[in-house]
Amino acid sequence: MAERADAAGVRRVHVLAFRDIDDPLAGGSEEHATQVCTHFARAGLDVTLHTGRVPGAPEEIQRNGFRVVRRGGRVGVFLTTVLDSRRGRLGPADGIVEIFHGVPFFAPLWTRTPQVGLVHHVHLGTWDDLLPGWPGRVGHLIERFAVPAVYRRRALVTAAPSARDEIVEHYGADPSRITIAPHGIAERFTPGGSRSEAPLVVAVCRLMPQKGVEELIAALVRAKAEVPALEATIVGDGPHRERFEAVAEETGAGWIRWAGRVSDDELVDWYRRAWVVASASRREGFGLTLTEAAACGTPTVATRIPGHVDAVDDGRSGLLADSTDELADRIVDVVHDDELRARLGAGALAHAGRFRWDEAASTLLGALCDEAVRRR
Repeated sequence: MAERADAAGVRRVHVLAFRDIDDPLAGGSEEHATQVCTHFARAGLDVTLHTGRVPGAPEEIQRNGFRVVRRGGRVGVFLTTVLDSRRGRLGPADGIVEIFHGVPFFAPLWTRTPQVGLVHHVHLGTWDDLLPGWPGRVGHLIERFAVPAVYRRRALVTAAPSARDEIVEHYGADPSRITIAPHGIAERFTPGGSRSEAPLVVAVCRLMPQKGVEELIAALVRAKAEVPALEATIVGDGPHRERFEAVAEETGAGWIRWAGRVSDDELVDWYRRAWVVASASRREGFGLTLTEAAACGTPTVATRIPGHVDAVDDGRSGLLADSTDELADRIVDVVHDDELRARLGAGALAHAGRFRWDEAASTLLGALCDEAVRRR
């Protein structure tokens, strides 16, 4: 990576992201940004990550060899990113990685520095879940019209072939300008510990409607009717937690445990204890929690959506479902069948071996270097 960066003249990299890993609502995207910046720094690059502020936390910190600047709220971060970059607060840059979720920072409009846009997934169709009312309509219009106008001919990076296909379909992007850089898996996710004595389903997600939490609750209720000893824990937090807890109570799923945001070590322990990890998400760019579970030897049952089809090797590392009822049926299959569960667990371990953060960072840096050379 260092040699590639030197050859392309890319030694100082700015990474622009919406949220920092320390934010209570951080998820897979923030883990990705942290891992990428860490590996860039290990390669000797001067890295600055600019994100929105974290309530009650310092505005600037050093992490794993790179600098983090955190300014601006949920909307203000887009303005502070531009101002801090243009006014030199972040220092000089030879390359920019712009991470965006539906609404980008529109870096091509305010800087000529070589850059790539990192798109985790298309958000069209989920804006009402993300931002109800007029803010969601604004977000939809920006992604529907402004994003294609600015980015369809730009160098883009995404984590999975299925995510690339969505970008091509909805943004009109040139597929030859899209690089696929699969996510990695942190080294802490390994087999170990012991499984729960009772059949345990674990889900790890941000508690937002687009994550399909209500559908997951319905599937768990149906599965428990077939497996009375079934237990379930949902790990993660979010602004809709109280709503989902109320839905669980109203539908007879008061037995579901809500673990909230947990530490890294606790997360590993939940993956290891689970008999199966489940996701009913409606939209994903990849499905990082599913590959993390796989690295712990735990099979998954998930919705058949873009992202999941790449994170799960259907029939080998887990099972994919096309409906809530089928999701419940597949959970019951894995819980009831010891042989199936063991086979999927072994396949999950083998599948997880494909995903490495150093390779993800190297591929992303390569795309940025290619763009720097092309512009020069």
